[in-house]
Amino acid sequence: MRPQSVILTFLGDHVYGRGVCVASRSFIEAFARVGISEEATRSTLTRMVRRGLLRRRRSGRRMYFGLTPTSAEVLKDGERRIWHSGVVNDAGDDRWTLIGFSLPESWQRQRHELRSRLIWAGFGPLQNGLWIAPGEVDPAQVVEDLGANVKVFSAEPRCPTDMHTLVRDAYDLEGLGDRYREFLSRWDRADPAPEAPDDLARSLMLLTGWLQIIRADPRLPLRYLPHDWPAEKAQRVCHALHERFRAEAVAVADGLLDTVPDESWAER
Repeated sequence: MRPQSVILTFLGDHVYGRGVCVASRSFIEAFARVGISEEATRSTLTRMVRRGLLRRRRSGRRMYFGLTPTSAEVLKDGERRIWHSGVVNDAGDDRWTLIGFSLPESWQRQRHELRSRLIWAGFGPLQNGLWIAPGEVDPAQVVEDLGANVKVFSAEPRCPTDMHTLVRDAYDLEGLGDRYREFLSRWDRADPAPEAPDDLARSLMLLTGWLQIIRADPRLPLRYLPHDWPAEKAQRVCHALHERFRAEAVAVADGLLDTVPDESWAER
């Protein structure tokens, strides 16, 4: 697991919404439970500050880290994906958002960034420069500040379009399905993650792995997915285990959390 992903999971499950900054020592102690070294934790915290995902605050001789508006939005999105939107899209309508864009060949950084944002937002490539996503997607956050020439449409499929083929071509359904099945193979058992020292570690491992899958899942309409699609079962397993781990995970986290008030919280 990437240290940054684990940090975001920890912040989302135990810090988000509390208006506090967390001592670096608390992160180090928490992530040692899942095999992340002190050096890796410290360097990741530093990188996240540089990227605008965390802010530093010194109190006495200790360094504390608080959320920024950017990381708060990331955590809000993660909370929505895990607990609210769900992995099953059984909407009755068949509407899609299409984005067409063009960027100069020399804009390699912007091209990579735009494609990453499109995938994050649930888009798949239809053809060169044209991407498609299920439902109504607000493109503002996808394209802002990139300087791309973008055209956005809301559309419904019409004959002779074969949507099953289109979906298979635009999205890696086999790869995504395999990730759900691997998740079930690891977690759908009587004694999941026996190597973990406690339920805080299990909870961090569970939710970090789950978020990595569902953030890659565009939530395609159920009608276009294989009949044995494993996402819904995997979601039930994830939610049930999180509830099972919750009491001990909270107790362990509260025992190691060293916090100070986030003075910027009241200003938001």
